[in-house]
Amino acid sequence: MEFLQYFGGVFEPTSFLLLLGGTIGGLILGATPGLSPTMAVALLIPFTFQLAPTQGLILLGAAYTSTVAGGAVSAILLRIPGAPANIATALDGNAMAKQGRGAEALHISFLSSGIGGVIGVLLLIFLTPVLAKWALAFGPSHLFWMAILGVTVIGSLDSKSFVKGLLSGCLGLWLSMIGYDDIQGAQRFIFHDALTGGVSIITALIGIFAIPQVIDMLAAGREKQNIASIKVEKHSFIDSLALTLSSIKSLSIGTVVGSFIGLIPGVGGQIAGLLAYDQTKKLSSNPESFGQGNPQGVIAAESANNAMVGPSLVPLLTLSIPGSPTAAVLLGGLLIHGIFPGGDLFDNHPEVIWTFINSMLVGQVLMVIFGIAVAAYAAKVAQVPKAIMASAVLVLAVFGAYSVQQSMGDVYVMFVLGVGMYFLEKFGFSAAPLVLGLILGPIAEANFIQGSLIANAISSPAQYFLTGSLNLVLIALVIASILWSFFSTQKENRAKKEANSL
Repeated sequence: MEFLQYFGGVFEPTSFLLLLGGTIGGLILGATPGLSPTMAVALLIPFTFQLAPTQGLILLGAAYTSTVAGGAVSAILLRIPGAPANIATALDGNAMAKQGRGAEALHISFLSSGIGGVIGVLLLIFLTPVLAKWALAFGPSHLFWMAILGVTVIGSLDSKSFVKGLLSGCLGLWLSMIGYDDIQGAQRFIFHDALTGGVSIITALIGIFAIPQVIDMLAAGREKQNIASIKVEKHSFIDSLALTLSSIKSLSIGTVVGSFIGLIPGVGGQIAGLLAYDQTKKLSSNPESFGQGNPQGVIAAESANNAMVGPSLVPLLTLSIPGSPTAAVLLGGLLIHGIFPGGDLFDNHPEVIWTFINSMLVGQVLMVIFGIAVAAYAAKVAQVPKAIMASAVLVLAVFGAYSVQQSMGDVYVMFVLGVGMYFLEKFGFSAAPLVLGLILGPIAEANFIQGSLIANAISSPAQYFLTGSLNLVLIALVIASILWSFFSTQKENRAKKEANSL
């Protein structure tokens, strides 16, 4: 219970004001397409130079947690994920918004984010020594199979056809190979100078989700969206709270998957929401309702997104190994202030680290409060005329794509991918599997090459990748996921045929 000794430090005037500012600013940045949690934290690091180490970390930690949750705002209202972590949220959240349930979707999004985030931080507080040793057990072969496990959900993710889902995922895997190979330096599929650095995930995310939306809005003319006026009744928040707390299965799956993914160094939290969404859908008694506005999809995705935040800091603080890209930026923030993570960090700087962790716990509560406060007003974005909305989204898309590397090449890539995705959607292909393939491609490739190099030095590749208890468990999960996706899709198709024949 050592952390309780330093809880008061969070509520010192300067520290608490920084916590408030980081939380509110993170929500705004998260809701802006293109500004990922990693970018938001990186932008704030220069502002911490003149702050005390504890205060600087409080600001960065608040921005980290609230940016992850804030990305759900644009995902729900515009179907443009604020960050890769919010892709799964858009699948059911935007469908709810189109049904006039945007405020409800935002309510359950922030509530489930808060619950998942609190559990994740509690894991960080109480289980850090145990989890750190366990995280160290993951090597390149295990991370490769983890990436393959993520690939197995592609076929059934937000797609009417198992085959089209796989083809979309394969297209994403191919896009991930464009550019220079990070390990061997080989040049691949560089058709234009804009592709020299590869396809940025953020650029692709904006283009694939935003541009088809803009084209659809412009094609629909200047009419208002066919969405009922959104009014939040006095009891609506209570209803949302009751729905969230009663969704034990979705919350459990989300927090467990998010904590597990966040803990593993190098996997990245962007697949946590997608994996949690997929597992919740597979274990649901009504899987065909997912993608049509099922609140359980939002709850699972958002609880996973924030549950991974705390565990992603476990390998960072104890082993100096970041568990996510944003954690890597936080490592830079620690080093700038002369704090070096390691086994003795909690002994040498307890007041800094425990106050920082406690601030993340309080920050989760503040994030929920401010998120709920603006939900009713934000939901009215759905009532804006389509022509005006299309213009606003297009400006945000160009700004977001350009801000990744300050390059017009990224803007061109965004437009090409977006127009291509618009036509693919007309033929029944889905955006989510494509983006998942793009995210997982570099993880699978890099760890396969690293594992092969290690295997050639100590054994054979087959022995390295196919033996060991952890490898065998992950392989079994991969096989089970493939079979479940295939048979569940077949079952859904048979049910549809029977319904149509009646």
